[in-house]
Amino acid sequence: MSNKDLMQRKADATPRGVGVMCGFFAERAKNAEVWDTDGKRYIDFAGGIGVLNTGHLHNKVQAAVAEQLSRFSHTCYQVVPYESYIRLAERLNQLTPGQHAKKTALFTTGAEAVENAVKVARAATGRAGVIAFGGAFHGRTLLGMALTGKVVPYKVGFGPFPSDVYHAPYPNALHGVSVEDSLNGLEKLFKYDVDPKRVAAIIFEPVQGEGGFYVAPSEWVVRLRKICDEHGILLIADEVQSGFARTGKLFAMEHYPVQADLITMAKSLAGGFPLSALTGRAELMDAPAPGGLGGTYAGNPLAVAAALAVIDVIAEEKLLDRANRLGELLKEKLHGLKSAVPQIAEVRGLGAMLAVEFNQPGSPQPDPDFAKKVQTKALESGLILLTCGVYANVVRFLFPLTIEDAVFEEALAKLEAALKA
Repeated sequence: MSNKDLMQRKADATPRGVGVMCGFFAERAKNAEVWDTDGKRYIDFAGGIGVLNTGHLHNKVQAAVAEQLSRFSHTCYQVVPYESYIRLAERLNQLTPGQHAKKTALFTTGAEAVENAVKVARAATGRAGVIAFGGAFHGRTLLGMALTGKVVPYKVGFGPFPSDVYHAPYPNALHGVSVEDSLNGLEKLFKYDVDPKRVAAIIFEPVQGEGGFYVAPSEWVVRLRKICDEHGILLIADEVQSGFARTGKLFAMEHYPVQADLITMAKSLAGGFPLSALTGRAELMDAPAPGGLGGTYAGNPLAVAAALAVIDVIAEEKLLDRANRLGELLKEKLHGLKSAVPQIAEVRGLGAMLAVEFNQPGSPQPDPDFAKKVQTKALESGLILLTCGVYANVVRFLFPLTIEDAVFEEALAKLEAALKA
């Protein structure tokens, strides 16, 4: 069936609230390439929104899932447990930053991991308050939306939201928010809105995802940790988008000299299969009573098999090094285009978690129209890009780290042409 026919069926059968970027439908995909139902080929620099660090249908992931499917697909871990869940928890306990004793619970989506992090924090501290940051994205559930620091399109028309959620400014030098400005905003929350002794947790993204790929300054993270320690607050690092080699480290928190108490993860954890995890200090993770954590599909055995394979692939194929190398090539390309493309205001990121932000030439005014035009021109040439940012003026890059060199070079040429067009 053609893309045109499928678009009409989509309009008739599915709600407009499920926004769709592309006007075509996937027929098959492999590594960094996608073919639509009309046979056109695309290079995928979106990666299912950061889910495919190991590419579409990596052979080892595919084989691991097929092998598990030959044995069983589901029992519900809370009813009949299985060894692979424990094995993955053990590996995540070992691989996440910090030498302290840890425990891991598995879930299905990033929003679930975030909500359960808040549940653990509240159970462990006996407090209710949670502080997040402007520009944050933590999910589309009711609590996830409350934590998210971006109104359009995620929060419009969906309130009221859960109480005891507060927002402070995220440091953003390009937009005039210094580390001191952010920390002063946090202190004002403590003076105006919530006693710090009522705050269970502060949740932040080491690199903001949907917010615009802004990297948390090291000084800021260190001082957040100090504030948490001073007031008995837990620090939650949301690594749903930044984890699993994207930043050139397995976890973005490895770039910082301090550790979080709880880490949420999902997306590229399982190479395209729905799985998330919450790893944290053992004594905190044990705070909820039996039955307080879990979910019918949480830790699905097919997704767990995929995750175990993903962790092996990252190590065997040296994807940490590859993330850094590909990231440098992309940064070099974008910096080299600044004179020809005066809308480029900033190129930033860690490893291969990179973005380019566009302002109107010679002005600090965000230019979302230019970002949209770049995305549209790239898509016409067969390159899938994602925009993001509070002002929608950022293009982010989430290509598979396993992308072949020739395909990557082809994509950079398409990107250059789209920027110049």
